[in-house]
Order: sequence, then structure tokens, then C-alpha cells
Amino acid sequence: MRHLIFSAVFHACRKVIAVLALAAAALPAHADWNKLQQSGALRVAVYNEFAPFSDHGAGIDIDLAEALAKKLKLRLTLLPFPAGENLGDDLRNMVWKGHYLGYGPADVLLHVPVDSHLMAENDKVQIFAPYHVEAVRLVRSAQAIPAFDSIEALAGKRVGVEKVSIAAMVLLGEGNGRFRDNVRIFPSAAAALEELKAGRLDAVLANRSEIEAVFRGDPAFPLAQATFQRLPRNGWAVGMAVRKDDQDVARLLQAAVNELRDSGELQAIFARHGVRMVQP
Repeated sequence: MRHLIFSAVFHACRKVIAVLALAAAALPAHADWNKLQQSGALRVAVYNEFAPFSDHGAGIDIDLAEALAKKLKLRLTLLPFPAGENLGDDLRNMVWKGHYLGYGPADVLLHVPVDSHLMAENDKVQIFAPYHVEAVRLVRSAQAIPAFDSIEALAGKRVGVEKVSIAAMVLLGEGNGRFRDNVRIFPSAAAALEELKAGRLDAVLANRSEIEAVFRGDPAFPLAQATFQRLPRNGWAVGMAVRKDDQDVARLLQAAVNELRDSGELQAIFARHGVRMVQP
């Protein structure tokens, strides 16, 4: 399950940590700035199979991780991982504790929703440095759907969505399931978009960045804003997360993001992948 969704979909994931000295000593050491300098590396966690942000070692978040490490004068160590059942799992496994199989934690996790409810539910991490605003959009075949004024235009049309995604949730639930019979479920948004390109779908509901990376402004596949009651109209900001105590690391990463944005390098990273960066 991919966690680029607003607070209604978040699940709390809290663990009680013993205060005994022995238990405290067993926890992983904080990735404070001195330790990072000594190690010489910045360990960045990124999601697997998450194009155009991180997929098979390439994507926007991969390029951003490289740029951040360069700003901090550290070498980059990537920790790609599959998304857990909920964001609390990801924050626990990749930020503040580490996976029970011995993987992680990283020094920073990218692509975390900057959301007050998520922050309140996960008090062992600091979520900060929003670097993009994501939103769900509809892309259609202009031949199959010549005009789109509202979601009523989707009646009787073949619409693709990614399984276990916010797009699937809102479309399948709209109007007590009135579009359900015509919705096609795919393992990824990329797979659905390829089917649209091949003419086997009429439209796809997906994240704007995913759509832009595939079609890159092709006028035969225009984008539109589809309004659903449970969908945030203005999208949601994504940033990064570190351990709550790693204030120096957070401050340096925030400064690095600011510099990348001010210099235009951050926008250029998105543009290389066909995506328009939306500033939070």
C-alpha cells in the first residue's frame, strides 16, 4: 500500500518503549550530525516500485537523495524498501527503530505526507521540509472522452486505477459504487497508464506526477481535475522524516532543500522526469 494519502487513511502505530537502561541501550544509536560525519554517508530510505519517484534505483526521490547528500558533503547510501501496511509501520521500520529483520533504520525517509494528524500519531519522528504537492487527477483519451466537465462523463467508460490507492478508494466508493462495474484494477498506476496509451482504457485516475511522467504533455491524453467528496481538492504536501531527536540533521536537510529550491535545482530534478514540481 502506498501512503501518499491524507489523514483519514492514516493508521496509528505506537509502541511502548521501556525506560530501563538496558532496553534503552539496545535501541539503535541516533543518527546525529556528528555520527553522520564520522560515518561519511547519508542513509536515505525510499519506496520500492514507486515511479516516477523511486523505481529500480532511478527517479525523482533518488536524484533528490543524491543532491541532499552532496549538499551535506556525504556519500549516499540508499535503502529502498516496500511500503508497509500503514505509514506508522514505515516510520517505525525506516526512521526510528528499524525492521525486526535487521533492515534500517535510515537517517531520513523521503516522500512522507506533511500532515498534522500523522505527526501527532507518530511522536518519535519529525516530519518536515515539504518539497512537492501531490494531487489526484484524471487523464483521459481525448478520442474516447472528447470533453470532461464532471465525473458524470465517466459513466459507461473503462477507467483504470491502481489497487489499494486513494484513486481506487474514491472512485469505487463514489455514488454508492455507481462506477464500480467499469473500473479496472491494476497492480500499479504505471500499468494502468500503459493500458490507456494502448487504447484498452478510456481514462485513468492516478497521482498527477505519475500521469505527467508517462504522457509528458501529450495532447491526446489531457489531464483534468475530478472532484470527489473524499478527495482533497488541493492535494497534499510530501516531505521527509527523521528521528525526533535528530534536530541538527533536520535543520541541515531543511537548509539543503531550501537551497535546492532557490537555485532551481529541485525544479530541474522534477523536470528531468517529466513532472512539474508544485511548491508547497
